[in-house]
Amino acid sequence: MFVTLLLAGLVALKDYIALHVLTCLIPAFLLAGGIVTFVSREAIIGYLGAAARKISSFGIAAGGSFFVAACSCTVIPVSSGIYRGGAGIGAAFILLWVAPAANILALVYTGSILGAQMVVARLVTALLMSFVVGFVMSYSFYREEKNRISTIQMSGRQLMTKKSVILLLLLIGWLLAPNYIVSHGPYWQKVIVWAIGLVVVTAYALKAINGDRIRAWLRETWWFVRIIFPLLLAGVFIVGIIGALLPQEWIETWLGGAGLRQSFLATMIGAVTYFATMTEAPFVDTLMNLGMGKGPALALLLTGPGISLPNWLAIAKVFGAKKALVYIPTIIALGTLVGWVAGSILD
Repeated sequence: MFVTLLLAGLVALKDYIALHVLTCLIPAFLLAGGIVTFVSREAIIGYLGAAARKISSFGIAAGGSFFVAACSCTVIPVSSGIYRGGAGIGAAFILLWVAPAANILALVYTGSILGAQMVVARLVTALLMSFVVGFVMSYSFYREEKNRISTIQMSGRQLMTKKSVILLLLLIGWLLAPNYIVSHGPYWQKVIVWAIGLVVVTAYALKAINGDRIRAWLRETWWFVRIIFPLLLAGVFIVGIIGALLPQEWIETWLGGAGLRQSFLATMIGAVTYFATMTEAPFVDTLMNLGMGKGPALALLLTGPGISLPNWLAIAKVFGAKKALVYIPTIIALGTLVGWVAGSILD
């Protein structure tokens, strides 16, 4: 039994490294470092900072997150990057939630497998949850946010140079291209797209950015790698073991129907288990064919890619344990409530 569980953890770790580190995490870490290095704090504070109007900053954060195809682990460097750059805690955690829970790529794929009804439900509930998350995080850490933002001096310098804008856009394109261009093809095709993006980003950076700025960018990137990556590997290994222990036979009994209990169990499965973006749709489809209700299915569609055990650990390390202890229970409570209410409507 011990050997079986060990092998399950190692297989999960192998699959994660093989399929996600190259095409997802490397661009995400470089993008996070680029945000901290090239985007002025004035720009981030102005649009997403704690002093900005909540509705507008939350709307910008939520709307922009739909275009970032990232899993619960890949999005952490990007979210923590804008937070370190001066974004408010509410906007940063909205990005942390919406990007994996309801990005456009995942929504389109969900529609092709589960139908338009589940897509609309996923989009609407993810958006509503994002505003709740933003307000909960902002007001839970109001004093800390006020003190943090007050230490950032408004110098009045240029927000961002044209060359920096182009580089960040190239990094975003590099992060998104493998999944957007090769949405259904084999992994080696994604690697080719990734390699082309690497050449383009490298060539432009060497031509347009001076050496000191590039070195600063790489230092910021290394900070994210050093802090986050080991925790992601440990968390994925543990999730592989949990997956091997999860029995199949109780799905219809415990996840069927539209009750609060079923929604809570589906939310907890999603909250602990790691799902790469888009992998949740076929998994949920399989469970629905085995008897899972639509409400619990929606809860799992949201929390599966939205949070995970590796995500918990990394959030606690990067943002602090207190923020993780507020954010994770908030998502679990909202996921349970959404699944319960939506189950009564959809079923």
